[in-house]
Amino acid sequence: MSRILIIEDETSMRRALTDLLSAEGYRVLTAADGETGLQRALEEKPDLILLDVMLPRLDGFAVCAELRRLSRAVPVLMLTAKGQIEDRVTGLDAGADDYLVKPFSTEELLARVRALLRRFQRHGKAAERFRLGEIEIDLARQTARRGKKPLHLTAREFAMLRLLAEAEGEPVTRERFLDVVWGYTAFPTTRTVDNHIAGLRSKIEPNPDDPRWITTVHGVGYRLEAGEK
Repeated sequence: MSRILIIEDETSMRRALTDLLSAEGYRVLTAADGETGLQRALEEKPDLILLDVMLPRLDGFAVCAELRRLSRAVPVLMLTAKGQIEDRVTGLDAGADDYLVKPFSTEELLARVRALLRRFQRHGKAAERFRLGEIEIDLARQTARRGKKPLHLTAREFAMLRLLAEAEGEPVTRERFLDVVWGYTAFPTTRTVDNHIAGLRSKIEPNPDDPRWITTVHGVGYRLEAGEK
């Protein structure tokens, strides 16, 4: 049974989420502040984290960023009353996998929990480390190197590479990128995907104008050409 850690300082919300998820058969762990939540995440190794943004001692953005720095690949669903696009971007850049704005329906929360658990259960089937020419990608640690030199990629760029790697040579549609990498509401246009693919190509392709590794499948999306695992 999947284990879900709820990091939420509001007692009523924490209890409501615990009751809801327990009724669905999940094993629930809780923490009332960011520092305790981070410690429980590292010690208990849950399958998914529901993470509030406004937390005492350590906010949700800092908790998520620290988890990613320590190479914890657990999926993170951020819960917050903030709905501005800047806050969603900050959360996703910190390493969150999806974003849900309060108030939300229980049906939508459960649907997103199921989707994240399914997605991460499939991750084990894809290579966690692979090479694209002189570049070595480590998806688990979210690190990249060109030879001996570190290469800076954002959490979202690693998520895009993971989705491409999981497709195992099949094309990934722009809509699929939006659904998996950005979540349901963060960015509504497929042009966003094209812009981020262009940015990723500029970092990993020898010639971004004639890409070798991330190729365009016209009318569909993008495909990752086979590298060395």
